[in-house]
Amino acid sequence: MRRKVTNAQVSGPDERYQSLKIGKMINYLMHRGQKATATQIAYDAFDHIKEETKQEPLEVFEEALKNAGPHTELRSRRVGGANYQIPHEVTPKRRLALSLRWLLEAARSKKGAPMARRLADQLILASKNDGEAVKKKENVHKMAEANRAFAHFARTNTRPTIPTLR
Repeated sequence: MRRKVTNAQVSGPDERYQSLKIGKMINYLMHRGQKATATQIAYDAFDHIKEETKQEPLEVFEEALKNAGPHTELRSRRVGGANYQIPHEVTPKRRLALSLRWLLEAARSKKGAPMARRLADQLILASKNDGEAVKKKENVHKMAEANRAFAHFARTNTRPTIPTLR
């Protein structure tokens, strides 16, 4: 079992909203170290969200992350010469990472519009429980449900007790 990371780096909050999640999204959005460009794309996307929905962009963003984040996922485990896909619960940190990754992947897959517009559209769709990222989450949940029979192969954190002989 892996030990805990004691010196994990935490990305800082963004300038406008002072949100750690938006700061992390900007870092995921960044290519080749161009953070200023990624920041501008993110803020333009939030401006588009405010124009289209007439809601606070931070609320739409939080709702999109909540709707696109998976609660269970599959992990491979080798048992007796066979590989099984075992459903596991997703930690909140990984849930955030997966939802951001899926939202940005969905935005990048669309063509014909600026990235800020595509990102805003994906965030709006995800906040309404629609879009590619939410479909991907539902597919992951369906596969985890289908493989629920292998859940007994999941490792537990408890060690077996060894009886002492007296």
